[in-house]
Amino acid sequence: MRKLLFLCFFIAIGMMANAQSSDELRRQQAEIQKEIDDLKETLRATQKNKKASLGQLALVQQKLRLRQKAIDNISAQINMIQGTINQSRSEINKLRMELDTLKNQYEKSVMYAYKNRSNYDFLNFVFSAASFNDAVKRVEYLKTYRNFRQQQAENIKTTQNQLQQKIAMLEQTRKQKDEVLGKQEKEKMVLQEEKKEKDDVVKGLKAREKEINREITAKARADKKLRDGIAAAIRRETEKARAAAAAAAKKEDEANKASGNTTATAPKVKSRSNSVLESTPEGAIISADFEKNKGRLPWPVDKGRIKIGFGTYSIENTTVKGNNPGLTIETDVNASVKSIFEGEVIAVFDVEGNYAVLVKHGKYFTSYGGLANVSISKGQKVTAGQSLGRASTNNDGSGEIEFLLMRESTNVDPEAWIKRR
Repeated sequence: MRKLLFLCFFIAIGMMANAQSSDELRRQQAEIQKEIDDLKETLRATQKNKKASLGQLALVQQKLRLRQKAIDNISAQINMIQGTINQSRSEINKLRMELDTLKNQYEKSVMYAYKNRSNYDFLNFVFSAASFNDAVKRVEYLKTYRNFRQQQAENIKTTQNQLQQKIAMLEQTRKQKDEVLGKQEKEKMVLQEEKKEKDDVVKGLKAREKEINREITAKARADKKLRDGIAAAIRRETEKARAAAAAAAKKEDEANKASGNTTATAPKVKSRSNSVLESTPEGAIISADFEKNKGRLPWPVDKGRIKIGFGTYSIENTTVKGNNPGLTIETDVNASVKSIFEGEVIAVFDVEGNYAVLVKHGKYFTSYGGLANVSISKGQKVTAGQSLGRASTNNDGSGEIEFLLMRESTNVDPEAWIKRR
C-alpha cells in the first residue's frame, strides 16, 4: 500500500509539471499566431501598392519565420504528449504488476483461511494457548488477520480503479496527440503556401531588379554620407572628451603642487571600460544605464517594421545585395521619430535632401536618418520618447527612417537592443 501511495504521489507531481509546461507552450503558440495575424494585416496594407517591394519581402520572410516557429512549437507539444504517453504506459505496467502481486497475496491468504475454516481449528488454536494472556493475543491475531484480508481486498479494488483511470487517461492523451498532429499538418500546408507567396514576391522583385538596384545604389550613397557625418561628429566628441580629461588632470596636478602635496596620486580604478567618453561621472552613468536596458529600449517610431536588417543582405535569384549599417524601418508617412534614450544632440546634418540626428548616450550613439524635418537642435538635451522630427516618404509611398546604433565608433545591431515586437 505504501508503494502504491508513493507511485500515485509521483504520478500527480508529474502530471502537474506536464500541465504547466503544456500551458506555457500553448501560450507561446497563441502569441505566435497573434504575431502572424498582425503581419497578415500589415501585408494586406502594403499589397495595395501593386509593385513588389523590399518591405513586402521582409514581411513575408518574417511570416515564414513565425510559421516555422509555430510548427516547432507544435513539435515540442507533440514530444511532451509522447513523453506523457510513455510515462502513462510505464505507470500502467507498474500498476498491473502491483495488482498481480496483490491478487497473488490475497489468493494465498484466502487459501489459508479456507484450509483452516472450521470452528474446531479456531477453538483449538485459541485453547491450545499456554496461558489466558496468550489466548487473548491469539484472538487478537485472528482479528488482525481477518482485517488484513479485508484490507487486501480493498487494495485490489483501489489499484483496479487507478489502473482503469490511467488507461482512460492514456486513451485521452492519444486522442490529444492525434489532434495536435493534425494541427501540425495544417501548419505545414500553410507554410508551403506562404513559401509560394514569398516566391511570387521574389519574382516581382526580379522584374524590378534594375530599379531596385538603383534604389540600393542610392541608399548606399546616402549610407556613406550618413556614416561619414556620424564618424566626424563622434571624433569631435572623443577629442573634446580627451581634452577635457587632460585639462582636469592638469588642474588637479597644479592644485596638488600649490598645496605642497607632491606625492603622486594613485590612479583611480575604473569598474568600466577605459573609454574617454566615460571619463566623467555623467558619461559613465548614462552608458551603464543604456547597457542595462539592452533588449528593452523602445523603438524610434510607435508603429514600424524592419524593411532591411543590420549587416549584409541579398535577394535570392537576383543581383540585389547590400550592407546596411543599421535598421531600415518602414513606418507611417510623417510618423514622429523619437529618441530611444536620454542624451544630448551632438549633430544635425543633411543627407541626400533629408535630415539625420545624432544623439550621444555616454559612449553610445543613436542616429535617426531619413527625417523630413527636425524639431530639435544641436547641443540640446533630450529625454527618452522625445520627438526629434518626422519620417520622410520612400519610393513605395511609405514612411521610412534609417536607425543606427554605435558603441563609440563601432556599428552594432540595433535589433538586439530594442524591444521585440
